[in-house]
Amino acid sequence: MATKETLIDIKKNIEENIGCKVVLRTNKGRKKVNVREGILEDAYPSVFTVRIDSGLMSERKVSYSYSDVLTETVELSMFNNLLASEN
Repeated sequence: MATKETLIDIKKNIEENIGCKVVLRTNKGRKKVNVREGILEDAYPSVFTVRIDSGLMSERKVSYSYSDVLTETVELSMFNNLLASEN
């Protein structure tokens, strides 16, 4: 069962990787999944933000709560870890 410490661990992990490139996989329900790349921008007490380059000089900033990561609605993969696991 998830505890308060689990959310604290998720928050610490995200705070340690601010500024890193991430792959963001979001579950939108009914078998709809979005996969995007972005930069982990900031961590606040209840949410964290990711800056996503939408192309053609367009950027957007999205925010998610730590409980989204806990419930696996949002999955974050650090880009450096993906490169290391492929080699």
